[in-house]
Amino acid sequence: MITFPIAKINLGLNIVERRSDGYHNLETVFYPVPITDSLELTMMNTRFPSAVDCDIKVTNIHVEGDEQRNLVVRAYQLLKQDFQQMPRVHAHLWKGIPTQAGMGGGSSDCAYTIKLLNDMFTLGLSEQQMIDYAARLGADCAFFILSRPAYAEGIGERLQPIDLDLSQYYIGIVRPDIPVSTKEAFSLINPQRPPKCCRDVVMQPIETWHKELTNDFEQSVFVLHPEIKAIKDRLYNLGALYAAMTGSGSSVFGLFRSPMELAKHFPDMFTYFSRLNVTMDSK
Repeated sequence: MITFPIAKINLGLNIVERRSDGYHNLETVFYPVPITDSLELTMMNTRFPSAVDCDIKVTNIHVEGDEQRNLVVRAYQLLKQDFQQMPRVHAHLWKGIPTQAGMGGGSSDCAYTIKLLNDMFTLGLSEQQMIDYAARLGADCAFFILSRPAYAEGIGERLQPIDLDLSQYYIGIVRPDIPVSTKEAFSLINPQRPPKCCRDVVMQPIETWHKELTNDFEQSVFVLHPEIKAIKDRLYNLGALYAAMTGSGSSVFGLFRSPMELAKHFPDMFTYFSRLNVTMDSK
């Protein structure tokens, strides 16, 4: 079976307090974006010699690290603990979502693996049960079970649906080849609540967002990497109604009223431009 994990952007991202467990509580609005990976799971032949129950092949974009630590494999392993009857599987992950970009590609792969396993092997999991499993593997994994606009609190796992439709706008995304250390970005943030919650700001006309909708990571990341701030400024110069970094970077997005040729303005960088669509398939 095959599925297509999608990306996300953060509309506002505020680090509101430091927790006793070392994590941070945040407030953000997640919004789905139609950049996708392709994930195919097939049952492993019972006669196939393998030291693992789930192996993975990643293509198109190189992903660093031990394959058995990939979130696709970890999602399988988590469900296997409770559903030991699940057969061994091969996973082929074609990466279309840029990595280390603040767009949730790995988290999306994790959530869509859970949904695909539930369908393949008729596990009978409810949406809430899948959300609970996903939340155990990563802060924003839970969002991708439904892949619908949501306001998030806690470390990103406490979700409330939000009635936000941006399908009348276009989104432009630029991802420079600049690695951003999330740990370092967090270390330079002084947690505090913004004057107005991002959940309320996004209900206002989009023309007002630039005054009140903020990503706290920009404070530290723009100091460390002024080239990323220059991308944001360029998107505004090109006519963006709103522009911001997503997650802890390094991707920057802009929302536009009309189509444009974004790639020519950012040579040698990953770019994406499309109309937004709130009614994406969450399978």
